[in-house]
Amino acid sequence: MQRTVNSTEFRRMIVGCAKMLENNRAKIDSLNVFPVPDGDTGTNMSLTLQSAVREMNACTSNRFQEICDAVSKGALKGARGNSGVISSQILRGMCSTLAEVANTFDTKVFAKALESGMKVAYGAVSVPKEGTILTVIREMSEQAGKLASKHKYFEEFLQALIEVGDKSVAGTPELLPVLKKAGVVDSGGVGLMTIMRGFLSAFTGDENAEIPTEGGSVTATSSDDFGGDNSEIINLDLGEIEFAYCTEFFVINLKQMTTLADITKLKERLMGIGDSVICIGDLDLIKVHVHTNTPGVALGYALELGELDRIKIENMLEQNREVRRKLEAEKKEMGMLAIASGEGLAEIFKDLLVDRVITGGQTMNPSAQDIADAVQKINASNVFVFPNNSNIILAAEQAKGLVTNRTIHVIPTKNVPQGIAAALQFNMEDSVPENKTNMTHAIDNVTVGQVTYAVRNTTMNGFNLQEGDIIGLDAKKILSTGTDVAETTLALIDTLKSDEHEVITLYFGSEVTEEEAAAMQDKVAEKFPECDVECLYGGQPIYYYIISLE
Repeated sequence: MQRTVNSTEFRRMIVGCAKMLENNRAKIDSLNVFPVPDGDTGTNMSLTLQSAVREMNACTSNRFQEICDAVSKGALKGARGNSGVISSQILRGMCSTLAEVANTFDTKVFAKALESGMKVAYGAVSVPKEGTILTVIREMSEQAGKLASKHKYFEEFLQALIEVGDKSVAGTPELLPVLKKAGVVDSGGVGLMTIMRGFLSAFTGDENAEIPTEGGSVTATSSDDFGGDNSEIINLDLGEIEFAYCTEFFVINLKQMTTLADITKLKERLMGIGDSVICIGDLDLIKVHVHTNTPGVALGYALELGELDRIKIENMLEQNREVRRKLEAEKKEMGMLAIASGEGLAEIFKDLLVDRVITGGQTMNPSAQDIADAVQKINASNVFVFPNNSNIILAAEQAKGLVTNRTIHVIPTKNVPQGIAAALQFNMEDSVPENKTNMTHAIDNVTVGQVTYAVRNTTMNGFNLQEGDIIGLDAKKILSTGTDVAETTLALIDTLKSDEHEVITLYFGSEVTEEEAAAMQDKVAEKFPECDVECLYGGQPIYYYIISLE
């Protein structure tokens, strides 16, 4: 058994986490609180770790500093949903401690890293809620120091730590009543314990360790982008250029005294005067690429090894100025980005002058990087983002740190009708603060309901549900159930409607035909003749109808 971990073994620990999450993401997804097909915690956490692994694998250095930076950066880029974002912050905090390691770390250092991860994760959430993944990481970090003093070997230490974490997960229903009512533990907490078992697998070799939860189904995530003009040039990172000259050349006819070690030394010297360094080849030919402010120095270093050929030096400052001039000439003060699932909903947002729509919602949360990339493609100084899902708001907030030359303003819309209401308030003649205030206030004027189906047998909100039952719900609880979509929809509207409501809008999903939607519109209009009733194609999955009452 091992008492210390070097950088190569740390890489194996990160890979172990990703594999363990991928192997168990369906089980974690099955722990969603509402009995609707939107359980995606495992998927979000798995994709987050996969992004961290990709970035880590792209890191050629074996120093802890570079590896930890890559893991932290990759996790944030790939963070999806609340669970993914919080997981990325836990890794970020841990890596901030482990990056200071010179050669190896022991269980005591790992315990400190866990504490750092906890602090960063709590700091990322404006209103931390106990009974979640945050509780589990906190309770583990509180015991980690004591366990590290008792257990010097990593296998024993991690096993003891997992016992603490499992106990914490088991206690989450006592802290969150909604979990207790649903008869499940917190899915994010289970995901975190899956990560811990992934760490352990790097020492035991057991990548198929049993995760203490029941199975379920998984739906793949997506973040397709619905169009937009001039995307590629707008998506360029036009930050200040640190190194002005893109310098490329070959080294040929190498001197007889040149060795392979000299090629390695050349790469190291180039890294000292620039970035984006490529220095590959052998004693016959070397290919060099470097961004530097001193191309002459780079050429001089290479001349010590042999002759130079095909020299190309480009002024990236001037290239950058040209692109900047073009973009600045076309730039507007404000733009909008919406997140929604369904072609119909995307077209509705576009008709409201929303610049871009990316796919996202239940079972398909876009990552912070997905949102940042979409914002970057909007040529506006300020971009209003409508998450349209409570599980995407945190990722949208995290995207603020990933954009350049843009200011993101997150309007905390929790569903599509709120997003549409907010977009309707946009006025190019108003200032950014005025638009933001009007959009935020518009959210409060919309009452929203959704009609879907139960994916398992359960008892909730006084209803005994069977798998396949039709259910109508608002943002917090189930309000109607039945075996017929139309009857359940009418019952839901009847429960939600108040005397102040004058307009009822139904957005019908991909499982509803136009004929069924037209019939539904007639039934609603007949039952509520005092209201204007409109039925629009949304094309959203999972939900037969999304209902807006205003």
